[in-house]
Amino acid sequence: MCKHFFRLLICFSFLFLSTGASADVIVSNSQGRIMIGRQISVLQSKQELAFKDVIASAGFKKYDKDVPNLGFSAVSTWIRFTVTNQTQTPDLLLDIAYPILDEVELFTPDAQNQYNSILMGEIRNFNARKYQHPDYIFDLNVPYNTTKTYYLRIKSSEQLILPISVNQKTDLWQFLSKENQLTGIFVGAVLIMFLYNLFIFFTVRDKSYLYYVVYVASVGLTQIGIKGFTFQYLWGNFPAFELKSVILFACLGAIAATLFTRSFLLTRERARKFDVVLIIVIILQAIAFLITLAGKVQVGFQLMQMSTTLFAFSILIGSAIVMRNGYRPAKFVFFSWSVLLIGAIIFALKDNGILPYNTFTSYSMQGASVIEMALLSFGLADRINILKREKAASQAEALNIAMENERIIREQNVVLELKVNERTVELSESNLELNKTLDDLKQTQSQLVESEKMASLGQLTAGIAHEINNPINFVTSNIKPLNRDIELILEALTVIENVGLSDSTTADKQKQIREYKEELDFDYLTVEIKHLIKGINEGATRTAEIVKSLKIFSRLDEDNLKKTDINEGLDSTLVIANNMLNNKIKVIKKYGDLPNVECYAGKLNQVFLNIIANAIYAVHKKFGENEGGEITVLTSHDEKNVFIKFKDNGTGMDAKTQKKIFEPFFTTKDVGEGTGLGMSIAYNTIKKHNGTISVNSVPGEGTEFVLQIPINT
Repeated sequence: MCKHFFRLLICFSFLFLSTGASADVIVSNSQGRIMIGRQISVLQSKQELAFKDVIASAGFKKYDKDVPNLGFSAVSTWIRFTVTNQTQTPDLLLDIAYPILDEVELFTPDAQNQYNSILMGEIRNFNARKYQHPDYIFDLNVPYNTTKTYYLRIKSSEQLILPISVNQKTDLWQFLSKENQLTGIFVGAVLIMFLYNLFIFFTVRDKSYLYYVVYVASVGLTQIGIKGFTFQYLWGNFPAFELKSVILFACLGAIAATLFTRSFLLTRERARKFDVVLIIVIILQAIAFLITLAGKVQVGFQLMQMSTTLFAFSILIGSAIVMRNGYRPAKFVFFSWSVLLIGAIIFALKDNGILPYNTFTSYSMQGASVIEMALLSFGLADRINILKREKAASQAEALNIAMENERIIREQNVVLELKVNERTVELSESNLELNKTLDDLKQTQSQLVESEKMASLGQLTAGIAHEINNPINFVTSNIKPLNRDIELILEALTVIENVGLSDSTTADKQKQIREYKEELDFDYLTVEIKHLIKGINEGATRTAEIVKSLKIFSRLDEDNLKKTDINEGLDSTLVIANNMLNNKIKVIKKYGDLPNVECYAGKLNQVFLNIIANAIYAVHKKFGENEGGEITVLTSHDEKNVFIKFKDNGTGMDAKTQKKIFEPFFTTKDVGEGTGLGMSIAYNTIKKHNGTISVNSVPGEGTEFVLQIPINT
């Protein structure tokens, strides 16, 4: 009787204890897995606290939801809970089912009520954990009918969501095994869609499939990263990357989804305003990616969440608009993202304690993601079918049009044959008149070309006469004083001879000769003769150079293709044009080391002269008799072509003049100053060499002609 009374008293005592200490976690045989969110106390501070300060703190507050959602915090958050074990099994397990926490440190009391800590989290290598599972699992050694108080320090760059439970070992491993199976199903579905659509991408080469494949891979890595399996199986020894991986893959997934939506819905053409929003989302996600990569994980996470929310709602609105406008593929986007948004809402309501924490709510995002990816995959397949039907319809329509055109052509051929017969009679009568007109045109054309040649010849003749006249005048002006000096030298020789034959003494002879040379200023006479001979030599040499330049410029063999030095032809042309410069225009030559070019040398020299003459005219129009005018001639080459540039700082040309510059008879010169055929002939000459000629000009600043001529015509 006393024994039964004692047991009853103990039961009432525990009942009283349970009622009075409602924050305690009481573990009994029948409870299995116990979510302890309502039995914890939370301490959140603005600065990091030492453990001794935490124990002494009176700032702990009770929490009233099964799954705490503590938001963002830059410092550690402390949790206190008390466990009372009413089972015969002291080996309980604490499970924190949120793998993406940076630091998780449990402070456990020993027999002397001294606390020891165990640190886990993404900051440590995965293999440092006792239990090789993505969840943070700690041993709670609570003997039968014993109560212990534990402290938990949590720190994370992401949002603090803490599904905390106290479990018996068997119950926890059964639960985690079931969750692992669900995650395995999710991974299998993602792999199937990834490989299937990757194969289709390599088949059809549609960029929408590429975006979709990247999106599927990123979402898969994000979801299993949230569950901690990427850290467990892929980069367990790289905690620094694990701290950022979920956010980085989430950003990549959002960017790929946005690019997929733009490509799939053709938003640039069908919804321009919506397309601008999508571009903004891409920019925000890219910024979040870079910020996270730089180490600002919490800021990157918040920006990623904000831009993802913007994308989720805007894509629903945009796809609804496109769908309403009759574009069928938009419905797949609308319904797929609707499903994903519903899954996200369920997941968020679970995190905020509005919905219960269970398998359905925990895996709502993964399930919704699988459905969403499947619908998008169906949408891609449906779009291919639409394109096939449109192609078939287009081919059928093209065939009908071709058959109709064939019928019309047959009918028109009959009509045309009759008209041809009629016109043949008329043409035979007018043919003689046309031939006569053609002959007249050819004769006129020949006369005009000859006129231009004569104008160039006149220019050439004037230049040659001017250039040769200067050195010839120099020679003739030196001959008369040279003749006088030579006569004086001859006379001196006679005097010296007479002195030498006289009977005077040697000293007297030397004195007479010295006095005569001083009287004659013999030394100056010698210097003057040398100077006059040098001047005559320079004049003769200059004349020879001009004749050589004339020979190079004229090129009597111009009707034959011949390897020619372009730089030499330019020099000869500048010599011919020198008289037009009037010593007022500065010529700058920047020649490259050119290979010999296969060309009609004489014809090219004529082109050079026409362009230089026009440049001189433009510079004279701008500067008049003042100095400051410049003409620059540059040459260069590549493997296949040589390039010749003529640049002046003359009056320049407007766009209208540049368009007409190569037309026959077009000229900006006054009447009588030009025929308007020079640049037309130049254009045709360069075209004959399979080259190009282009003009760049700014009114008031100058003009540049660029010639490109193949090295081997």
